[in-house]
Amino acid sequence: MTDQAVDVGGAAAGRRTGQFLGRQRELKELRADIERAGLDTLSGKKSPRARVLLIAGRPGSGRTALACELARQVAGDYPDGVLRAALTEPGGVRVPADRVARELLDALKVPAPPGAGQDELTQLVRGALADRRAIVLLDDAADAEQVGPLLPDTSPSLVVATAEGPLTGIPDVRPCTLGGLDVKSGVELLEGFTGAVRVTVDPRAAETLVEACGGQPAALVLVGGWLRARPKAAVSDVAKQLRAMSDDGAELPIAARPLAQSFRLVYDSLTQSAARMLRLLSFAPAGIADAHTASALAGCSVSGAQAALDDFVAWGLLRPDPDAPEQYRVPGALAPLLRTLCESVDRPGEIQLARARMLERTVRLLQSCRAVTEPEGSPARKKLAGLPRALRFPGAAVADAWLSGRRPALLAAARLAVEDGELDTLARRLVAALVRALAAHRGAEAAAPDLYGLHQLVLDVAERRELHREKAAALLNLGDLDAEAGRTTDALARYRAALDAGRAANDPYATGRAMESVGGAHQELGDWHRAADWYGRALSHRLARGERADQARLYGRLATVHTYAGRYGEALRGWRAAVAGYRRLGDLPSQARALSEAARVQEYAGRPEESLRTCREAVESARKAGDLRLEAALQLRLADTLDRLGDPAAARLHRAEADRLLEDEPSRAGGLRNP
Repeated sequence: MTDQAVDVGGAAAGRRTGQFLGRQRELKELRADIERAGLDTLSGKKSPRARVLLIAGRPGSGRTALACELARQVAGDYPDGVLRAALTEPGGVRVPADRVARELLDALKVPAPPGAGQDELTQLVRGALADRRAIVLLDDAADAEQVGPLLPDTSPSLVVATAEGPLTGIPDVRPCTLGGLDVKSGVELLEGFTGAVRVTVDPRAAETLVEACGGQPAALVLVGGWLRARPKAAVSDVAKQLRAMSDDGAELPIAARPLAQSFRLVYDSLTQSAARMLRLLSFAPAGIADAHTASALAGCSVSGAQAALDDFVAWGLLRPDPDAPEQYRVPGALAPLLRTLCESVDRPGEIQLARARMLERTVRLLQSCRAVTEPEGSPARKKLAGLPRALRFPGAAVADAWLSGRRPALLAAARLAVEDGELDTLARRLVAALVRALAAHRGAEAAAPDLYGLHQLVLDVAERRELHREKAAALLNLGDLDAEAGRTTDALARYRAALDAGRAANDPYATGRAMESVGGAHQELGDWHRAADWYGRALSHRLARGERADQARLYGRLATVHTYAGRYGEALRGWRAAVAGYRRLGDLPSQARALSEAARVQEYAGRPEESLRTCREAVESARKAGDLRLEAALQLRLADTLDRLGDPAAARLHRAEADRLLEDEPSRAGGLRNP
């Protein structure tokens, strides 16, 4: 399994140079705690769950970096890999348990039904980990309620959680509480930015600076980035400036002030345009940004945004995402500071305009991402050629990689746009573009879990805005996904609600589709009477509108239900009406299939001679249509009928004919199915 653990949390304790600094005592205690016998073991019972370790500390204390380092050191004992899930978004919003569970299941490559609830998904996670020896990093937990449902039911796995405080409610967990780095490690962290000389010439100033930062890795990274950008500045200069800020952040808890002051030091040194871009990055979905996101938010060129992002990384204001090239994450410890600053400096109208630009840019990228999958010369490809170069993808593979890498941010953008409620038109366009791009690149079946959530977002907007047509479409899509997942009763409720919305919108397509879907749900539930009733209503609707293809299809669906119910006379009338409808349409393959089904009904009804004649008529229709695969299947059906009529010699001839037809199309033989 691929190692999913990445260091994108509040502070990277010494990872600027690829080296983990300090925390040796804590690492030793944590490794010892893995082997420590729990209370259940001491009492002679088998542990009911995996070993759980807790690393507690304020944002910016390096708790995420410590968890990742621990996972790296013990990874050899856990051959099934390291998984990672964030339980809180950068803005402090709790991530729902079902979304966390889906992320873990994706990493485990375990399929999850679209639309499954929290209990079902967390149970799948526990079941998937039951036979695995893995490390599960649960980052930034708000409380025990977020962690408990995800704990594996067996003991081989190791769970490492990070949180600001204790997780009361999970037994047998001792928190490893983090304070500041020791002075020696803090000085070494600074040296990674400044070089050894600037520290050596004034070691006392470096120690004083570490103490002024409270030993907090996030604060030290910020002042280190500030010093690296100013090669001529002395370490003592930073300490003096921080002391001069002693009144800044007085409203904050004492432990939070060093980070706030270090951030202010760096922020005040930025140009006006860079400071504005940094503030607006607090609105990047899920705290994930790239050059396009920054460019749209700030209203500047993509190249200018990329240069600013590179500078932000050098100053410790952003973290590069190791799993997605050219993507960056806003550190969770800085996100609240940026959001507060943005709301106090920027006018609401400017913020809304920036968010609208970001959503519009995302919509255009998604449209380009989908268009590149279309054939050359298609209208979509022609439209793609007219887009600016920065919005075009050179090929489908590049677009697919972009979509996969940006998927978490794109889904978050859709959720946030809908939840906000101020940009519903853009939100609807974004969701529609994302649905089309995911379906084009991943296929409807593979993308179904994501599509379910997106259709639910469309439904939320439609209900809020009383958009009955969109509501009907969303309900129909959700009903189809529920039906495919086996939740037929839920699907039936969706279809009935879609019917009401379709009627309210005076939308004949949605109304007819909903009635037919209600019939299909009743058919799946084995309620033949109600299924026939609803198919009949849908058929009357199509007859009134003169929709011939739909009429023929519905005659067939109605006949199928009558067949299941044993009403062979009505079933036969339905198939004959379907045959007549397909004949008028000139659809010979469908006509042949309908004749075949009519022959089946005649056989069920005890009329084998009529069934034989109808089946021969079906074979002739398939031959005229040039559908060799269908003709072969019908020849086999004819052979079976002849066997039952006591004519094995004729049956052998028809089977030989079927074999000959299949030899003519060997590449298509695998798709043969008896109609």
